[in-house]
Amino acid sequence: MNQPDEKELFGKLKNGNKKAFESLFHKYYGYLCVYASKIISDNDAAEEIVQDFFVKLWEKREHLNIETSVNNYLFKSVKNLCLNYIQHNKIKSDYAKTVALNAEHLVTENLDFPEPDLFEKIENCISSLPEKRQEIFRLSRQEGMKYHEIAKKLQISIKTVETQMGLAIKTLREMLKNSITFFTFLL
Repeated sequence: MNQPDEKELFGKLKNGNKKAFESLFHKYYGYLCVYASKIISDNDAAEEIVQDFFVKLWEKREHLNIETSVNNYLFKSVKNLCLNYIQHNKIKSDYAKTVALNAEHLVTENLDFPEPDLFEKIENCISSLPEKRQEIFRLSRQEGMKYHEIAKKLQISIKTVETQMGLAIKTLREMLKNSITFFTFLL
């Protein structure tokens, strides 16, 4: 397909011609996926970027103006989307590293000065809860059961489990607030 044919095809696309869109899609999809994959080194993400591009192309078709060739427009658009993808992933990665460092610092900070008999104090607080609330709390936090599993085991409603857990956590936070900041953060 030469440039005048592509411009004509793109003109039809702008007017909502689905056949023109399908022709562009079938002609360029594979090439654009390979191109995107070389930029971001991830075949699945590259395909997703190209698919999203074609969806946006169709949605915004009426407002598009191509000043270069259709070929240049398509490849440049996909390149820009790939660069945005790389930038977004870099931001996410940097944020994850920052969170991990902050969490590590918080843990280290709290472990440097452990309170004597901390676990005993926590156990005493849990033991002071009403019997059913204590049982629900232990099943959730110590045995790792989900609320619906606790409800089934104790033959009570999930809402009751949620309420009792909320009250247990509130009570424990209040009782331990002066002892350890980190523990209340985990609750």
